[in-house]
This record gives sequence, C-alpha cells and structure tokens, in this order.
Amino acid sequence: MQNMAFSTSFGNDRAPGAGVTAVLGPTNTGKTHLAIERMLAHSSGLIGLPLRLLAREVYNKIADRAGVDNVALVTGEEKIKPKAPRFWVSTVEAMPRDLDVSFLAVDEIQIAADLERGHVFTDRILNRRGRDETLLLGAATMRPMIERLLPGASIITRPRLSQLEFAGDRKITRQPRRTAIVAFSADEVYAIAELIRRQHGGAAVVLGSLSPRTRNAQVAMFQNGDVDYLVATDAVGMGLNLDVDHVAFASDRKYDGYQFRRLTPAEFAQIAGRAGRATRNGTFGTTGRCAPFEPELVNALQNHTFDSVKMLQWRNAKLDFSSLGALQVSLALSPNHEALTRAPVAEDLRVLEHVARDAEVREWAHGPKAVERLWEACQVPDYRKLSPAAHAELVTTLYGFLMQKGRIPDAWFAAQVDQANRTDGDIDTLSGRIAQIRTWTFVANRPDWLYDPDHWQGITRELENKLSDALHERLTERFVDRRTSVLMRRLRENSVLNTEIGKTGEVIVEGHVIGRLDGFTFAPDAAEAGSDAKALQAAAQQVLAREIDARAEKLGAAPDEQFVLTSDGTIRWTGDAVAKLVAADDALHPRLRIISDERLTGASREAVQTRLDLWLKTHIEKLLGPLFELSKAEDLQGIARGIAFQLVEALGVLERTKIAAEMKDLDQPSRAALRKYGVRFGAYHIYFPQLLKPAARSLASLLWAEKQSNVDMAALSNVQHLASSGRTSFPVDKALPRDGYRVLGYRQCGERAVRVDILERLADLIRPALAWRETSPGEKPAGAFDGRGFVVTQAMTSLTGSAGEDFASILRALGYRVDRRPPLPPKAVEAAPVEAVPAEAVPAETTETVAAETPPVEATSDAAADAPVEVAAEVTADAPESATDQLVSGDPAPSAALLPDVGFAEVVSSEATPVVVETRPEPVAEVAVAPAAAAAEPALEAADAAAEPAPAAEAAVETTSEPGAEAPAEAASADAAPAEAAAAEAAPAAAKTPAEPQLVEVWRPGGRSDER
Repeated sequence: MQNMAFSTSFGNDRAPGAGVTAVLGPTNTGKTHLAIERMLAHSSGLIGLPLRLLAREVYNKIADRAGVDNVALVTGEEKIKPKAPRFWVSTVEAMPRDLDVSFLAVDEIQIAADLERGHVFTDRILNRRGRDETLLLGAATMRPMIERLLPGASIITRPRLSQLEFAGDRKITRQPRRTAIVAFSADEVYAIAELIRRQHGGAAVVLGSLSPRTRNAQVAMFQNGDVDYLVATDAVGMGLNLDVDHVAFASDRKYDGYQFRRLTPAEFAQIAGRAGRATRNGTFGTTGRCAPFEPELVNALQNHTFDSVKMLQWRNAKLDFSSLGALQVSLALSPNHEALTRAPVAEDLRVLEHVARDAEVREWAHGPKAVERLWEACQVPDYRKLSPAAHAELVTTLYGFLMQKGRIPDAWFAAQVDQANRTDGDIDTLSGRIAQIRTWTFVANRPDWLYDPDHWQGITRELENKLSDALHERLTERFVDRRTSVLMRRLRENSVLNTEIGKTGEVIVEGHVIGRLDGFTFAPDAAEAGSDAKALQAAAQQVLAREIDARAEKLGAAPDEQFVLTSDGTIRWTGDAVAKLVAADDALHPRLRIISDERLTGASREAVQTRLDLWLKTHIEKLLGPLFELSKAEDLQGIARGIAFQLVEALGVLERTKIAAEMKDLDQPSRAALRKYGVRFGAYHIYFPQLLKPAARSLASLLWAEKQSNVDMAALSNVQHLASSGRTSFPVDKALPRDGYRVLGYRQCGERAVRVDILERLADLIRPALAWRETSPGEKPAGAFDGRGFVVTQAMTSLTGSAGEDFASILRALGYRVDRRPPLPPKAVEAAPVEAVPAEAVPAETTETVAAETPPVEATSDAAADAPVEVAAEVTADAPESATDQLVSGDPAPSAALLPDVGFAEVVSSEATPVVVETRPEPVAEVAVAPAAAAAEPALEAADAAAEPAPAAEAAVETTSEPGAEAPAEAASADAAPAEAAAAEAAPAAAKTPAEPQLVEVWRPGGRSDER
C-alpha cells in the first residue's frame, strides 16, 4: 500500500503549528466561549463544531451579538447564507473548503481518534487555518498529538471551573432533581423516561437521531424547569450547555459502529463533565443496570487524569478524480506519520465500493467531473439506516439523474418529499419520517443538484420543522405529565395552591381532581401514582383536615335513618363507607372498625366511634330483639335454659336433631315457657317465626359470617338476595356452607334450599295423610292412601314451589321412600274416590313454581310436631283453632316422641309431581297392617295435632310473599274433589276397555334422610 505524508495548506516556510493555539482541558472550562469571543474580535472567522445542534446554538449566540446579516450557518442539512457574512458557523464535516477568514477554530478535536468521524477532524487539524489565528479546542488528552503533529503550536491548558464529585449508585427513581440520566440505546432511553414520568412527572429526551429543532424543544423543557430530569444518549456530552447538577450512567457500554464496548475513561469524563456549570459543583454516579464504577475510574474522573490519545484516524484528502479506479486508489493511501493511522472504511467509502460494481455507474463515471460528482453523491448521509444496499441504491438513483439529466427531476423529488409529509403516527414513525426528510434536505442543499434548490430548501426545512414539532409533542405526551410537572414546580416554589372539596367529595387542587374524600378516607386518583401524590396530598392537607372534622361532627348528630349496613358488613353513612364489622366472641355484639386515614384523630374519632357503636347496637336489637329477650329470660331453668342458649347461639334457627336428647326430656311447662318468648317447636327446626323476615335473617347471616373464616361473601350476598325476594325455595350455591342457609332461615335440601316454615307446613299436610285409617271418622285427608303412606298432592307441590322429581328429591331428603302400588279399589257403597291424580293429568310446568312462596304461618300449631299420630284424628275436633289460642288457653301439650331424622333434597319447579305412572301389570303385594306407632313415626303432641290447615296454593303461578304474614286458611284436601270427579267420569270407559293398570307413587316413612 502506498504511503502518503500528511500536508498542510500553507507553504513550507512556516512551521506546521505556526499561528495555532490549542486550548485543552476538561468540560466546563469555557473553551467554546473563548472561541466565540476570539472570533468576534476578528474581521472574519469560521468555527467548526461536532454537532448540528451545537452549531445552531453557537450560531444563535453570534447572531445575537453580530447581527443575522453578518453570520452564516452551514451544515449538511441547513444553510443560512446572508449576502456578505463575516462569520461562519459550521459542522466540522461541512466547513467550506475555499473560505479565507482571519480566524478559524475547530471544537472537540479529540474526536479525531474516533473510528467513524475521526479522519475528518484530523484533516481539519492538519490542513485548515485562519490567516491570523487558529484555535483548536479539545480535551487535554490531545496534548501529545498536537506536540507531535503541529510542532510550534501554542498549548494552553484551562482548569475546570467547578469540582466534579462521585455520588455513588442510586435507583433511577431516587435520582436528585436536575439530573441527566445517560443510556446508549433509544429503547433504554424511552424505558427510563417512562419510569421517570410515573415517579416524577416527566423527563426530557435527547437522542442523536432527533432533529435540532426537536432536541432544542426537549432541552428547553429541562432548562426552564418544566421537568427536572433529562434522559439522553451520549449526544449530551458534545458541548450542550445544560443546567445539570448530576449525571447518572444507566449503562457503560455502547455500540461504536463496529462493536459493543465499554466507554473509555475519557468518554466517561466527556459525559460526566456536563454536571455542574460555571462555578457550581457537579456530581456523577451510576444507576439502573450500570455496574458500580471501580475506584480507579472514579479517581480519574474526579481528577481529570486520562491516558493520552495515541493515534489519530487519517484519510487522504487530496483525491485523484481522473478515473474511478484512481479515486479508489487515492482513498486507500496510508499516512507516513507514526501518529496517524488509516481510518477504517467509512460509510461514504462503503457506498462507493458498492455502486462501483454497477455497470451503469462505471459507464457514467468517465472523466474527472463525473467521478467527482459520484464521490459527492456517495457522501449523502444514510440518515434512514435501512441497510447499506438500500442506501447505495438511493445514491445510484441520484447519480443516474445527475449524469443523465444534469439535475434531479422536480417531479421525482417532490414525490419523495411528499412521502414524509405526514404528522400522524407514533414516535418511531415520526422519527423515521424525519430521517427521510433529512436526506432530502441534504440533497436540496447541494448547489447544483436541483433546478431550484432554494425552493426545495425552504420546503424541506419547513417540513422538517413540522415533523420536529409533531415529534416533540409525541415525546412530551409520552414522557411528560404537564399537569403534574406544573403542580410540582409550584410546590417547590412554596406557592399556596387553591384547594377545595366538591359536593360529592372530589378533592380539587388548582382545578385538577387529585382524588376523592369517601367518608373519612382520602382516595387518590388512580392517575396520581407518581411521587408527586404525597406532595399534592400535603397541599390539600389543611382543607382535608377541616372537612373531616366537620364530617365527624355531622355524623355524631346524624339520625339512624342515614346509616345502612350492607351485605358485606360495611356501615355506610349517606352512601360513604365509614365502618366495617369485626367479629367478636359474641355474634350478637360485634365490634366496629372505623374506615378512615390518619387525619381522623382525637375527639373527632371518639365521637364517630361512639355514634356508630350506638347505632349498631340499636339496629341489631331492633331486628333480632326476641333473641335478646330470650337470652335475658330469668324464668327459664334447666333444659329450657340450655335450649334457649343454643337457639340464641344459632341466631334464631336451630335444627331439631341438634337437641334431640334435650327435647325428649323437655316437659310441657318448659315448652310453654319457651313458647311465651315466641319460640316455635317444629318437626325439623326450633325457631322464631317472627325472625324469618328478610331483614332479620340477612342481619343474622351477616353476623354469622363475621365469625367464620372462609365464607364466600359474594355467594352469601347472592343467596341473601334470593331469600329477601320471598321465595320459598331456590337452587343451592355450593360456595355457601350448610349453616349459611340455616341462619338465612332456609334448610339445604340436596341441591335446593327450602324455607324452614315451609317445611313445617309441608309436614302439616303429610301428617294427617299418614295418620288416616279406614276406620278413622270424618272425611279422608287429601293424599291419604292406605294408612301407612301418602301420595303427593297439588297443595304439597305448590307449597314448596317445586314439582316432579324436584319435589320427590325433597321428600327423599326428609326421610321418605317411594313405592309404586296399584291404586286402591273403589268402595262398593259409594263413588270411588281417587286419592291421587294421575301424572298424565297434571300439566307439566315450564317455569319454576313459586306460587307457594307463602309466608310462614305463625298461627300454625307449635305442638303439632310433638303429638302422636295415633291420636291425631281423635283430638281434631277438640284442638285449639290455632297455636295462639292454645298459648292463651294455657293448656299444656302432652309429651311426644320425635319425628324420624329428616333432611333435604333439591326442589326445582317447572314440572308437576308425577303421582301415578303407567307400567306393565304386576301382582298386587299383600300389605300387612303395621302397628299404629310404626305407621306414624313423626311423633306429634295430641293437644296441638289440629294445626291450622295450610292453604292449597294456586296453580303454579310465581308469586312472592314476605315471611311473617298470615296465610289464608284453606283445607289441605281441597284437591280431592276434582280427583273424584275425574275418576267417576273415567270409570265407565275403564269398564268397557281393559287397560294396563296404573301404578301410584306411594311415599312412606323410613327412607334415608339428607341429614348431615
């Protein structure tokens, strides 16, 4: 490879460093400021800067002092050229080549060691001079290179104006205000900025790919205090003058165009040096995924001691355009100075190598002008970063236009520009369009590439500005909460914020709703999750404290009607949750926990607690008063007191089987004493009929649930709703345990729950049918069969709101079993009554039968469940008309045996009970006459056997009624007459036409109950 010595642009009679002054030092030493001052002292000048953004910043400063007519700006994508400018501001790559000025300066000369851009800076150091003065500005690490390459140059070292201290490692969310957080990828920058937004209200974002206009807008937000954090790539280290107190490195590795590598100490220093401006000290540290700095690196950064630059990148600047091959050879020359090394293949050289393989390009590239034009086309920057091949294809297209047409066609160029003329889309989309328009801006700034370059420069600049503004808006929308940032700034300024509380509890600060005061608890707005939430609450603290004290005083004087106990155990006052039930040892005396935050204290809290405790006590005693009366009864002794205690513990509904032994030993005077307090002795439950009302049972279930540890409150609430609707039965929710139905006044019967008073009334219908005998006086009871069993009647199914298999499952759960028997033969002396209606004659219902959703009948005989079946028929005429009459008369009920164990089964409506089924003839089994005691296992008290008859419900019409109301007194055997008439009409036909015998479903005691 041929070597070529570097050269300068002036004669050999001058030393290479003559007239050159190198001003070296760390950041914040005022080097750029010195260069501006020196240039303004000359008649003309040129300064080259490393970034377009920095060039624009310096241009604005000089234009403010010298006037816009005297200052020109030249970058690859922007040119502002007055008619006769004195001063020129440019990026290093775009420095005019043939400009003769009195003063010339090159900033950040240490970039000459960079693999990608270094050769351009090296060329400017070696070959560009001012007539009277040349300043080279950069890091102190360049001193050996200046001494070796530019002997005779004057070197000035400037100390840093402030100290730089290491602050250690901190979490991203704990960084101090005025911090610049540095990362090395757009994705990482965005992720950190979003985290800062959630915690601190927002952050400005600076990336190298942003247009100068967008970066300036983002930096302005940081500089004027709209945000306190800046998240940036290493572009922040290139001369941007920022009001930064702390620099935090979120990463220590970057991709340099060739590989991922760790930053050098000098690169760390370039970025960390942004902290602290003028004489204000700065700090640096690590955060995020960046490993803590080792002590040696910390010491180097604090004391600005770094290894010197040992080699500068160089590429031949004197190119041979005689042919395409000669150009490539001249670009491949190597330097003959040991301080220089040939630069790696740069982007423009890669494009040249790619397009040189194109046959058409080789055909066009003949002659020096054509080759030079090709090299100019290859230097179009690849802003789009799609792929080397895509960029080479674009260069080939541009070169083809220039060689074939002399200019790029306006129509084609307009179409390319128009593709980017949209401001919709997200950040990445807009960034892509800006990269695209920057390419066309660069092309428009070539003086002889377009027919009307001035026109297209204006269009592309305007479009770039429009896209830049749109991108700034998207960045701000995504990474800045403007409302929060404004409020935080006012809080820092100790401004008094306007705070008020709306009529519905909204807490409003400076016109923004920051939360809601629900009762005595302030609930922040879901959007107020950042670190400013506490500050905003602090601003509203005084108003909140006054409002809470006023509410406490108002609650203390509130009437009972303003309080509500909800199904989840919450006490609400005028709709606001103010307290929660807490289980205590005694279910009837729960405790209360006030729902409030720390603002409700002292006397106000005590007043709230006292009023709520009083209301809860009154509320429970009002709805469950009989339980309190029974618990205080002094006239109960022995077994009666024990049963009373268990009934109170069971919250008013106690399964009879739980106290079977006690009931056997309970004498009639003791029973009467319990009845005096409203206790009902049923066949299946001991309970208070007056406490079966929905409000009382809902409260009881809630008190029960508070003492349980694993109750599904949602399931309990759903079942409470069904129970409160007045239904006599409904499907079981498996999520609620069996006891949950009991305290609601229901019994779980398999897959269905049936109200306890309805079960007692069902027993009242079954009892006379089981007690009937052929020799019994009076009319045959509805459903009676052979003295040992019964058949289902419409009154029974209507009472429970179920039919068919659903009702059959209830009977099985109650301990009955079913046999299929032929119907009894008719009596010869009278019309043959049909004791049961064939199933085919009963219409099948298609909806749940709720006709039997009837209230519990408090007047039904309490003693009916205790009377022996054998004497039930005999005492019917002499029995009291109702239980109430019996209690008034004071007649003692005889002792009784218990009914067999009973249980429950699912009761579902929608079908009539099939009581007769057709089947093949079977021999009639001989039925033995069972003893009376066996036929009537449900033991009843004789004195109360004549319970008030339960009404026969009307045909499967869904109705609801509140427990506790009086039921109409209707004969239980009301369905017998239509059955007899139907049988009478069918008799002649049956005599003429032999038919298969129909079997009747006969239910008998002795089945397996559902008792658990």
